[in-house]
Amino acid sequence: MRWEFGRRSTNVEDRRGTRISAPVVGGGIGAVILSLIVAFLGGDPSVIWEQTQKPSDRPNSQSPQTQSSANSDRMADFVSVVLADTEDTWSSLFQQQGKTYREPTLVLYSDAVESACGFTRSAVGPFYCPSDQKLYIDLSFYQDLKNRYQAPGDFAQAYVIAHEVGHHVQNLMGISQQVRTLQRQADQVEANQLSVRQELQADCFAGVWAYHADRSRQILESGDIEEALNAASSIGDDRLQSQARGYVIPESFTHGSSAQRVRWFKRGIQTGNPEQCNTFRTTNL
Repeated sequence: MRWEFGRRSTNVEDRRGTRISAPVVGGGIGAVILSLIVAFLGGDPSVIWEQTQKPSDRPNSQSPQTQSSANSDRMADFVSVVLADTEDTWSSLFQQQGKTYREPTLVLYSDAVESACGFTRSAVGPFYCPSDQKLYIDLSFYQDLKNRYQAPGDFAQAYVIAHEVGHHVQNLMGISQQVRTLQRQADQVEANQLSVRQELQADCFAGVWAYHADRSRQILESGDIEEALNAASSIGDDRLQSQARGYVIPESFTHGSSAQRVRWFKRGIQTGNPEQCNTFRTTNL
């Protein structure tokens, strides 16, 4: 991915190294509540159980303290460029609709962070908080993406940012609020299905960004699209559940299968049209 000469966003808030007090979770109901919050934010609730049940098994090789400052600064520079590129793309697309795009803030943190959506540990992964319109990422996640999820590459990393920006776009469009309202009226299976549709739309929006960024600024290099498709496939619910449990429960999916995530990212990058990303009006996800 050609990014080094791109514009840097000014909407980056660096909280790395900031220490915050963690709530006492322990086991039992505390872990249950926190795992539900994790699922709501788009993370994998199993990481909470891993932390509470087997803390000594959790690898610490990706902690910020073990990263070289040069590598960390370069990664922070990279995500700033990707964020700026999403700003340019969505500002243009909103303007074409006679609307104004409100740029989100990207918060860099280490270990844990306090957002308007509550206290969150880095094991949850990157997330978007609609209450403060901020994206949150611990850059050590990119090591997990490469090593744990087998999805290396800078465009795979860019896809992660673009997906969370996709949630911001949904928030600005009023889609997120509509989903939350419908989920409160639905049973768990229906609520999960709404979550899947919301996540797949964010994947499609990430593809829309890639389409316009490449045509406007020629950022893509050979193999970049494959990197993003591999990342989308690697974090499909079916693949993650199979790896974690050895079996799959489709009714519990909250993000979509690997095939679905790939399909909707492809639709976005092939069409460049946000209107083609309406996952809520199709029976074929």
